[in-house]
Amino acid sequence: MLLEYIAIGVMIAVATVIALIAIGLGELFGPKKKTEAKNMPYESGMNPYGEGTRRMPVRFYLVAILFVLFDIEVVFFLPWAIVFRQLGVFGLIEMVIFIVILLIGYVYAWKKGALEWE
Repeated sequence: MLLEYIAIGVMIAVATVIALIAIGLGELFGPKKKTEAKNMPYESGMNPYGEGTRRMPVRFYLVAILFVLFDIEVVFFLPWAIVFRQLGVFGLIEMVIFIVILLIGYVYAWKKGALEWE
């Protein structure tokens, strides 16, 4: 039974060896001279000023999570559409319930102002 897992173990071992070789070669042949200019963060060709981090508004994350939530839920429409004829009236009722739940969540987010961008 464990013989079936030998291929997976060999693949993990080979990947680990290749990764260690790549890291070792980078350390061996990579540049060693550290200067102030090389250690400075770089973005868009401009010298950085101020703190390296800035606060992101919570609303950004809320909109992103709502997008992912509604986007993933919409993915369920394709399998339903493919087998719609086989499901019959039961499938139609189930999808109507699913859409109503989505609409309740959408209206709730809209009323709370989660979709407003400033």
